[in-house]
Amino acid sequence: MFLGLDLGTSELKALLLSDEHQVLGTAHAPLQVSHPQPLWSEQHPQDWWRAVQQVMQQLQSQHPLAMARVQAIGLSGQMHGAVLLDAKEQVLRPAILWNDGRSGPQCEQLSRSLPKLADISGNLAMPGFTAPKLMWVAEHEPELFAQVARVLLPKDWLRLKLTGRAVTEMSDASGTLWLDVGRRQWSEVLLQATGMRLDQMPQLMEGSDASGTLLPALSAQWGLPAHVVVAGGAGDNAASAVGMGLVQPGEGFVSLGTSGVVFVSGDRCVPNPAKAVHAFCHALPGRWHQMSVMLSAASAVTWACHRLGYADEAALLAEALALDVQRRIQAPLFLPYLDGERSPHNNPLACAGWLHVRSAHERADLAYAVVDGVSWGLKDGWLALDASTQSCEGLSLVGGGSRSQGWAQWLADVLQVPLRLHEGGATGGALGAARLGWLAVGGVTEEVCIQPPVAQVLGPRPLEADLAQRYNRFAQAYRQLYG
Repeated sequence: MFLGLDLGTSELKALLLSDEHQVLGTAHAPLQVSHPQPLWSEQHPQDWWRAVQQVMQQLQSQHPLAMARVQAIGLSGQMHGAVLLDAKEQVLRPAILWNDGRSGPQCEQLSRSLPKLADISGNLAMPGFTAPKLMWVAEHEPELFAQVARVLLPKDWLRLKLTGRAVTEMSDASGTLWLDVGRRQWSEVLLQATGMRLDQMPQLMEGSDASGTLLPALSAQWGLPAHVVVAGGAGDNAASAVGMGLVQPGEGFVSLGTSGVVFVSGDRCVPNPAKAVHAFCHALPGRWHQMSVMLSAASAVTWACHRLGYADEAALLAEALALDVQRRIQAPLFLPYLDGERSPHNNPLACAGWLHVRSAHERADLAYAVVDGVSWGLKDGWLALDASTQSCEGLSLVGGGSRSQGWAQWLADVLQVPLRLHEGGATGGALGAARLGWLAVGGVTEEVCIQPPVAQVLGPRPLEADLAQRYNRFAQAYRQLYG
């Protein structure tokens, strides 16, 4: 048995996997995000630990025999978050999350002072990344910054609690802006440019390596065997790719989660900073990936659901996607930048909004515009990947939004790419974490990282010319507002 823990933004998931690729149990614990000021997004790490305790107790209660056979734990998690620790490994402040936009000025400062930043890191300076967050802390909380002895990413703080070891792995470290992504090692140049030191960084390893063993007291508390290995794990998107078996060059997915992601695997580092595309290490040795990210995807639908008075997201999607072609063509536009945007704009100050609203428009038209806007935003990201898309014959669709058949088909139409729906596609991150645990105790990549059964393939349908033209209007609206 292998256990995957996936620390998301809105919940922590746990998954039990057998060596016959059977998911024997799952558990979930909700999480809340704090927004104490505009552009700020924070969580307290202790809330993550309480969530771990909750899911482990659920699994122990419901699957005691399986828990007693667990050999390894893999970790997946939200990327970029800054957990600041003092010399006694105590948390100094709430973690600053991936969708926090406060460090825009620090990004501009770093880009000016280090012109070769993208050459080393493979990426532009963005407020979501970890390094600018520490620059912000140094400027605005200098007394606290002086106490920082270690910086950990969210899932790696959980690892510290599980094993007592400060370790990270290549995929998550790629999103800090401190890693030389091509060489897969910390960069002294990047650290010095942001006022940090190598001794403040965790040890680096591959996601399929063993990073330590579970503390005996926790094994006893949760009904696990002695000497359970904890794998390096992965950032959430790389873990999803492992969970979906998408580790070979040209294989990729679209994720409709809190954020929206288009991810394509490769066998070399191919930076594309001009389009604000991420070039990151994959979770497996000798592999990389390109990734475009929009900050508000399914979360924009959740936001609209609450603002427009729908019972739930499914009700919004059903009514919005039932509109006929003519009403879709005449619907307002929606810019989905509730928390700024990354690919391809790299603009933390971009805002969301409905445009071209008329008195004749009804709630369903506004709802459709949100689904439409998120879909066009993902098309922006798909086009930004450029060469990576040439060898890609289709994409898998993962994340909570993939549960909507109508949205999945519309996204295939928008991207003009076949989309595969897999069994268990909504649990890709936790499944990938469990698989990395499996690899850490001797599993073979070709046998472990297989693709789950395909439940359905949605082929792209031709779009009405006026409907397809909405993408040009969408792109033009951004240019008119932000240049």
